[in-house]
Amino acid sequence: MPYIGVSLHILVAIFFAVHAIRHGRELYWLMILFAFPLLGSVVYFFAIYLPDSRLQYGARKLTTATLKALDPGKELREAQQAFELTPSAQNQMRLAAAYLEAGDAQQAAQQYEACLQGPFANEREMLLGAARARLQNGQANAAIELLLKIRQHHADFRLEQVALLLAKSYALAGQHQAAGEEFNKATRDHGSVEAYVEHAIWALTQGDKNTALKQREQIEQMKKHWQSHHFSMHKDLLKRLDAAFAAVA
Repeated sequence: MPYIGVSLHILVAIFFAVHAIRHGRELYWLMILFAFPLLGSVVYFFAIYLPDSRLQYGARKLTTATLKALDPGKELREAQQAFELTPSAQNQMRLAAAYLEAGDAQQAAQQYEACLQGPFANEREMLLGAARARLQNGQANAAIELLLKIRQHHADFRLEQVALLLAKSYALAGQHQAAGEEFNKATRDHGSVEAYVEHAIWALTQGDKNTALKQREQIEQMKKHWQSHHFSMHKDLLKRLDAAFAAVA
């Protein structure tokens, strides 16, 4: 039995070592993982693997949606009050994010533009929020600029989100070959429901129904293993997908 436990620890360490190599992590992580298989794996999971995983992103989205449903305007009100009392760069970043989540892309973009001139101009969360605001505000090329900056300086940050936002930005800018490459990257590398849905919807706008059907087939395969909460979590995405197919039927 002790040998089974040791073998399991080594297998977990190998899994994280492969993840570290594929994502260009520092080589000292390999030494930590194999010198201390159990402790090293635990540290790597919380320090590296979890922050960029879909698990944490999904939990964050669910928490945000729940709080928003209970009191839709609370975060925006509090962010406005905080910025009025202390107009710091951090409070302005919070206000910009609150406008974005409230659906006011124009105000969000204005606040983010000011943040881009401040001390946190290269902060990755801020860059991502500013890119989202620019895209929602119709500023496709400006969004692309920020997303490429994220890739250059924060290569392992929110890989799926960055790929999907780039794909949408390229599509809005009329660069459909680049958009297709980014959608392919998102579905190939991450394979989430969101990636498949966004890829399918874009393909339908390009008259490429075969590609759209392939993405929907992937979702149908995933749905065979879903529990009820999965259907609830992805309800809005599935509605958008059904509406897109209905529009071209």
